[in-house]
Amino acid sequence: MKINIAKVLEEKLREHLKPSYLEVRDDSHKHQGHVGWNKEGQTHFHITVVSDKFNGYSKIDRHRIINKILEDEIAIIHALSIKASISSELS
Repeated sequence: MKINIAKVLEEKLREHLKPSYLEVRDDSHKHQGHVGWNKEGQTHFHITVVSDKFNGYSKIDRHRIINKILEDEIAIIHALSIKASISSELS
């Protein structure tokens, strides 16, 4: 049975970050023909996450936190883009 990587990413981020907003998007279709792409998808992902657990952390540190949470999945996908914010930055 094939795992749904987007669902796994979402579950882990929800568990660890308790976000007020989370979008995990499989953008693999946008990279057809590029290195790392395959016809089954699940190679290129974009994450937008808003969590106050990032409060006090720089943008680089927020990415590091996400990379640590998702280290097993990052090892098997080709690309991950991240937008990580806290709620006060959205005003």
